[in-house]
Amino acid sequence: MEAHSRRSRSAWIAGAVALWLTGVAHAQEATVAGREQAGLPLAVELVEATIDELQTALRQGHVTSEQLVQAYLERIEAYDDGFPFLNGILQVDPTALDQARARDHDRAEGRARGPLFGIPVLLKDNIDVAGLPTTAGSLALEASFPPDDAFLTKRLRAAGAIVIGKATLTEFANFLAANMPSGYSSLGGYGLNPYDPRSRANGQPVLTPGGSSSGSGIATSASLVPVAVGSETSGSILSPASENGLVGIKPTLGLISRDGILPITADQDTAGPLARTVTDAALLLGVLAGFDPADPATAPCAKRGNCPGDYRPFLDKFGLVGKRIAVPHAPYWNFATQEQRTFLRRAIRVLEREGAFVDDPHEIPRQSQLSARGICVNYPVPNGCSSVLLYGFKHDLENYLAGLGPAAPVHTLAEIVAFNAAHPADALVYGQSIAIAASQLDTSPGSADTLRYQNDRARDLELFRGALDELFRGPDNLPDTGDEFDAILFPANFGADAPARAGYPSICVPGGMQAPAGMVQNAHPFGITLTGPAFSEPELIAMAYDFEQATHFREPPESAPPLPSDLIWRK
Repeated sequence: MEAHSRRSRSAWIAGAVALWLTGVAHAQEATVAGREQAGLPLAVELVEATIDELQTALRQGHVTSEQLVQAYLERIEAYDDGFPFLNGILQVDPTALDQARARDHDRAEGRARGPLFGIPVLLKDNIDVAGLPTTAGSLALEASFPPDDAFLTKRLRAAGAIVIGKATLTEFANFLAANMPSGYSSLGGYGLNPYDPRSRANGQPVLTPGGSSSGSGIATSASLVPVAVGSETSGSILSPASENGLVGIKPTLGLISRDGILPITADQDTAGPLARTVTDAALLLGVLAGFDPADPATAPCAKRGNCPGDYRPFLDKFGLVGKRIAVPHAPYWNFATQEQRTFLRRAIRVLEREGAFVDDPHEIPRQSQLSARGICVNYPVPNGCSSVLLYGFKHDLENYLAGLGPAAPVHTLAEIVAFNAAHPADALVYGQSIAIAASQLDTSPGSADTLRYQNDRARDLELFRGALDELFRGPDNLPDTGDEFDAILFPANFGADAPARAGYPSICVPGGMQAPAGMVQNAHPFGITLTGPAFSEPELIAMAYDFEQATHFREPPESAPPLPSDLIWRK
């Protein structure tokens, strides 16, 4: 009876939301028509607005950064906190308007510098922002305040960005419990996909928002923010990009500093952009990338050409001409529906029409070995799987916690496990089996678990990097002979594991809108992903931009239409 009541209530809410959204759309259309009749043209509308459009409006004086931030805060209040309660933002930075006023003052004084000057940016809540807690969605870390900004946060501020807040995420980047759904955390609850923002009777979303950078994807897709920063260990940028119709870039490991990012494992973790266009993703990537003396993984960025400060010069409408792309089917296409395979075949035709050579199918060497090499989530650690993530979740997380100082609410993974166990009703909805397993590892130098981790890491690189390198070298397995592949085409995030373990970059772009199916009542996005060798971001961005400009598959979600306050008029 209760389940039936909740379903009925959910249906009533969905109907009420639909009527309300229709009213908002009609009011917006009337406002636009009235202003245009009065000869006052629109400068920019926040829904789907690009960074370049916002910057133009700021430079020309049609809007201030304070007004811009206020308008985004009104969208957040309307759609994230109100109907349809998307829940993509965990906390708004209370200093956001103060930051905006400071940017406006600098602009008035002629000190507007940086590609993101005066532009709001959202950060996943595993990235440190001074003055805000970094929680990873965990109740145990609700009062965990970092001592300063993460390195990438400092770069954002140096580029003029305004930190508008922190995004919800799958708790501990979905490495806490074996069955936790994407977008859920004990602190934030469920994030909802804006393409069908309804919940099941048990609270879970009807349509997954993707994880673990779910909130970054939700908020960017619904135009609650212009762009957002997510992070990925294996698929956590590519997944929300695909599910929310976005461009997501998972960079080469070491392109972006890991300093100040709460980890799963330093061996695979990297931050990256989520945006509605390839252009905005490229711009944000250039701001985030760079050498950090505190992070040895970024040492290649000290070499000229590896980490450009601006990726926009690589945006090329002819970026696919002459490129060679491999399309492995097994097992990746097995995970796709028939409709998704149709999208992939259509994407291949676009790639070919744009001038690329596509070898379909072209399988990854030794794929059976890659598929058999799973991720360890139990203790004692079984044979045959990789303990890299399990080991890092204790070793690297505790290194991060140590950097918080004595005032930190918890100092070890065991303390997090104990806190959760003491608050089971709130903290253990999906359990914490992975955290319990990781907490039992001995991460001291020379221990059996440390030696196992070291062997597993070496084996992962040998298998996954070795297999991908062999594919990239082409059919003759020799470099510089003309048959090398520039990229691999994967469906959505289905092929994220291999490049994640190898440390190689990927970019996901919208690949089409899927028809409603099952409980999902609305059309919703599906992405395609291009993966390349280390530091091939310029080539991947060029190819993705060509594909985007040839297709324009991105469609905004109907659940978050323009508000009257979204309309910025020319002065």
